[in-house]
Amino acid sequence: MKTAVIVLLAAALLAACVSPAMAERYYTSTFTAGTDGWYARGAQNTYRTTEGTLRTEGRSSDWHSPGRDFPLVEGCLYSLSVEVYQNEADSAAFMISIAHTKDGTETYENLAHGTVPKGEWTRLEGTYTAGDFDRSVLYVETTDAPQLSFEIRNFTVDAPNGIPEANATEPPMTIEAVAVEDMPSIREAYAGKFDFGAAVPRYAFGDPQLKALMLRQFSILTPENELKPDSVLDVQASRKLLKETGDETAVAVHFDAAAALLDFARENGLKVHGHVLVWHSQTPEDFFHEGYDRSRPLVSREIMLGRLENYIREVLTQTEERYPGVIVSWDVVNEAIDDGTNRVRSTSPWTRTIGEDHVQRAFEYARKYAADGVLLYYNDYNTPVPAKLAGITKLLEALIAEGNIDGYGFQMHYSNGEPSMTQISKAVGQIAGLGLKLRVSELDIGASRTEAGLMQQKARFTEIMKLMLSYAEQTEAVQVWGLTDGMSWRAGQYPLLFDVQRNPKPAFYGVLEAVEP
Repeated sequence: MKTAVIVLLAAALLAACVSPAMAERYYTSTFTAGTDGWYARGAQNTYRTTEGTLRTEGRSSDWHSPGRDFPLVEGCLYSLSVEVYQNEADSAAFMISIAHTKDGTETYENLAHGTVPKGEWTRLEGTYTAGDFDRSVLYVETTDAPQLSFEIRNFTVDAPNGIPEANATEPPMTIEAVAVEDMPSIREAYAGKFDFGAAVPRYAFGDPQLKALMLRQFSILTPENELKPDSVLDVQASRKLLKETGDETAVAVHFDAAAALLDFARENGLKVHGHVLVWHSQTPEDFFHEGYDRSRPLVSREIMLGRLENYIREVLTQTEERYPGVIVSWDVVNEAIDDGTNRVRSTSPWTRTIGEDHVQRAFEYARKYAADGVLLYYNDYNTPVPAKLAGITKLLEALIAEGNIDGYGFQMHYSNGEPSMTQISKAVGQIAGLGLKLRVSELDIGASRTEAGLMQQKARFTEIMKLMLSYAEQTEAVQVWGLTDGMSWRAGQYPLLFDVQRNPKPAFYGVLEAVEP
């Protein structure tokens, strides 16, 4: 086996992670039980073909790749490796790369390079020090073979210096083990108030214990990535439709990634909140270009409006036909307001092709094609920031005037200290005053693993739940963003209701205490 290594880190940074809180082997994908959270980035098919491998084919660009979200801790050094196999070219250049997002802006780094000969498993290795990002996606891509099919196996992420505790001066709190069947039920406690749920990645549906946990605790689920345009829009099939019909607005979609969650919800009588129809991120760049080809110019406003309407029509009508009554609400548009200008994002490909009114047109089309009773939401973060709140409110008022919006989704990715409950309460009250339905769409609270940190986290969850209970007549749901700390995009901050062993934390009991008389 050949090895290609790239070292990207200065030795002075090695001391960033000195207090191990997890095993040295931070993550490994053996692909013996499915895709393990890996998904297709771009127009392609990604799936497990044999025991221990993940195959990617149907590519048309080098960046089309298998990718996976990783909750990387800022300042921590990670060692990365993967074995790659291809059997089509004499040799091909591959990279391990990372797409990281901060405040809605996605940037990229190439972390490891290697040449993979035909018919030979080849290892790529590299290192990476995590920065201050909201999201990190590791993926394997080519540099000169956009149509090449390939396989990967044994993707590993090690933390040789450990993952730092949020507060290393105090010992971590011991969490009592509780069997799923012995836990009190949040869904039962909130029955008659509003739904309580979680965002769930598709790999969770291969785990019987996680499925049992979902059934006991939640009445509504949201897919983490599996209904985003990157997972739903079929670029190759759309190109084929264009070639057959000559119609630049033709759109093809599929729901392969979301099927596990939707099937589970239908079979068990759970509701689903759809996330998301229109977003400036995680949407194939080809969608906005002539011929569905990013190398060609952007399409006109008229063509993009046609694609927008056809995409929304196909998603809403096909999911309702296949899963009638399962999806009860949708995030129609996500994070359209820019943090700097507090206006609709000028850099969004939707704004560049259609204009700022793409938000209104998305809601118009969603109302046109949504089944009766399906609620339509605008979803955003940083709502308690006064300037951002003003921008969000202005957008909501414009949407209300057209009569196509039902509610607002609060992303509450908070910490024990920020923002204050006064700020949160003011934001919720201002949005509620518009007469819209409310949901906490994405809730997690960062904390240390110490007793003081986790008890403060409990109090924070309790306060937020009490706040939403005070608006129970308007509130449709509260949903945590993830199942367990180990599955969270903020794993190093222990932000959820269950620890890595799936045991209920103090925050779990805080959610229950909020509803007690």
